[in-house]
Amino acid sequence: MGRLDGKVALISGGARGQGAAEAKLFVREGAKVVFGDILDDEGRQVEADIRAAGGDATYVHLNVTREDSWREAVEAAEKTYGKLNVLVNNAGIYIRKRIEETTEDDLDRILAVNVKGVFLGVKYALPAMRRAGGGSIINISSTAGLVGNANGSPSYTASKGSVRLFTKATAVQHAKENIRCNSVHPGPIETDMLNDAMGVEGSDERSSRLERLPLGHAGTVDDIAYGVLYLASDESSYVTGAELVIDGGSTAQ
Repeated sequence: MGRLDGKVALISGGARGQGAAEAKLFVREGAKVVFGDILDDEGRQVEADIRAAGGDATYVHLNVTREDSWREAVEAAEKTYGKLNVLVNNAGIYIRKRIEETTEDDLDRILAVNVKGVFLGVKYALPAMRRAGGGSIINISSTAGLVGNANGSPSYTASKGSVRLFTKATAVQHAKENIRCNSVHPGPIETDMLNDAMGVEGSDERSSRLERLPLGHAGTVDDIAYGVLYLASDESSYVTGAELVIDGGSTAQ
């Protein structure tokens, strides 16, 4: 028995990193998965890998900043697999600039992907989840959505803080429809985004910052995927409006 048997999930930003790990794990746990991205070649390769391993997943082109793209992705899930039970808003970008270095275009871009993209995903998933009798929405925020960081990106922090509180508003407004909504707050995770945030592997800056973590190292995409799996499953049926922090202890200091 898989932890997601009988469920259909939609995952944004699924062509690589955390999103790809979530798609593969969900399929192994019994779900049928639609996942989207703008990186079509990588996304189709992930789909091929999942199908080669005997799983059932479908890649779609998904630009999270566009309403029509979200509408088509949700329709693909319902048309292909009959329903939608789980949404993972995983897509996100990072721009490493201090406040005075950040241009208006930078701010518009990061808010479009990290905030508008999450909002639109929820907007179009809600009707499908009502039709399915309920569901679970997991929004990927960050530790940057919980605390400030002298070395971080203020625009990224603003976007991820928005995701955190939007998650709580969604949870409260839709609990009576059996639709849960929770946020996940990763710390440093071995992805391309970590290179942008902390420098490349082996750099003095990155090594120094990771050494200050209580656990002393970055996490893996699977560390996040298993947390997302818990929130997607019925094991978390009494959890909504909550924050799951997966950060190696960084926000405990």
